[in-house]
Amino acid sequence: MKTATAIKATGHGRVWRAALAVTAAAVVLASCSSLIGRSGGPNAAVFGGLPSAQVDSREHARIVAAYGGVYHNDRVEQALVPIVSRVVASSDRPEQAYQITILNAPAVNAFALPGGFLYVTRGLLALANDSSEVAAVLAHEMAHVTADHATERQNRARNALIVSRVVNDVLDGEASGQLALASSRRSLATFSRQQELEADVIGVRTIGNAGYDPFAAARFLTAMGRYAEYRSALTRRDQRPDFLSSHPSTPQRIAFAEQAARQFGAPGIGDRDRDRYLAGIDGMVFGDDPSQGFVRDRSYLHPELGIGFTVPQGFVIDNASEAVLATGVDGTALRFDAVGLARSVDLADYLRSGWVNGLEGDSVRSFSVNGLKAASARASAKGWAFEIAVVQVNGGATYRFIFANEARTPTFEAAARATVDSFRTLSQREASKLQALTIQLVKAEPGDTISSLAGKMRGVDRPQQLFMTLNRLTRTSVIPAGETYKIVTDR
Repeated sequence: MKTATAIKATGHGRVWRAALAVTAAAVVLASCSSLIGRSGGPNAAVFGGLPSAQVDSREHARIVAAYGGVYHNDRVEQALVPIVSRVVASSDRPEQAYQITILNAPAVNAFALPGGFLYVTRGLLALANDSSEVAAVLAHEMAHVTADHATERQNRARNALIVSRVVNDVLDGEASGQLALASSRRSLATFSRQQELEADVIGVRTIGNAGYDPFAAARFLTAMGRYAEYRSALTRRDQRPDFLSSHPSTPQRIAFAEQAARQFGAPGIGDRDRDRYLAGIDGMVFGDDPSQGFVRDRSYLHPELGIGFTVPQGFVIDNASEAVLATGVDGTALRFDAVGLARSVDLADYLRSGWVNGLEGDSVRSFSVNGLKAASARASAKGWAFEIAVVQVNGGATYRFIFANEARTPTFEAAARATVDSFRTLSQREASKLQALTIQLVKAEPGDTISSLAGKMRGVDRPQQLFMTLNRLTRTSVIPAGETYKIVTDR
């Protein structure tokens, strides 16, 4: 969540719709940095600059705003320069100029817009284990551009939208209209899957021609699947990284990528360039950006705002740029954000001011939380039960908790109450100790094991599983002395 100075009051209707929206899977968002690549010149990659004239600048601005700002890291950018140069030079359209935006988001994602505008998240770069894997991702997205997939998908999506409007506005839900709508959506989904497979083949061919390990694509798809399992273990559900939502990683697709790679030879060929790439991401922020606050186990802590709270056992926190979201195993969803409210406004009156649909008026009460003014209320709307609370810190900032569940159960009410009761201000000493998680490199010493190296991780859940995922290890992997590995720590 952004700092208080960056948060604006949200319109009442939009707030309530957002409260409903927390029941859907949350996308973790943050900020970005730019890279323009062109093959053939003395400067194969130039950082900074604006989108090319071919790119819709409004769409670019929307994406940048949605991801919360700009992430700059010279070492990471310089690590990408030779990768971009080799991939572009070996692509089907080496004259094509690209701008690659590094999104400051912990989610694992990459996508393309028409005109050579590519996006890759910091989370994806952290998961990559060598230059060939990053090359595979970039080549895949460049294939979407060179094959005009983005333009074709926009046209198909526009047609699907037209069909949807006809069904909703004209046919009024008749059976024939529903069949037309379902057919249109199925056609778009099939078209997208075909595009992904085509981009896979083009991407593998491109990195193979560039001299990189052509099996990197299959290897990275496998890594994303393992990261999905790691995330699922945290939530006890099947919550996949964003990239796997739009780029489904199935065993069949991995096998397809391996088949394409075998056109170049057996596994073990091509450059991986592991050491240079790992040196490039050494020190890169992992997980939440410091400006968004920190998630540590089940607690959200924001040193700049000086606040924190803890969710109950079984909840998982997603720290988005516009709000903090959390989900529980019983289906409870939480949205925590800030609201622009004058200090003179009574918090109970604010709850009664009309922005909460289905408010149960007799449930509104005022109380204090760890010495801070607070108020809470219940509501029911559109089949959902809600618990809402607002808390005002002594400096005047007001924060809002919105809990939602399909059923009002004692467990739901207890979770809401415990979370609100945990809200507190941080001491200067506690706030000063909070540091961002970063990728750090460690060299294995004689006698080191997966367990001993994973024990160096700090601030993450299931450190051993994450360590193995980040470093492409299994429980039976041998740890050679002198080998470099990635860990995540706040030290």
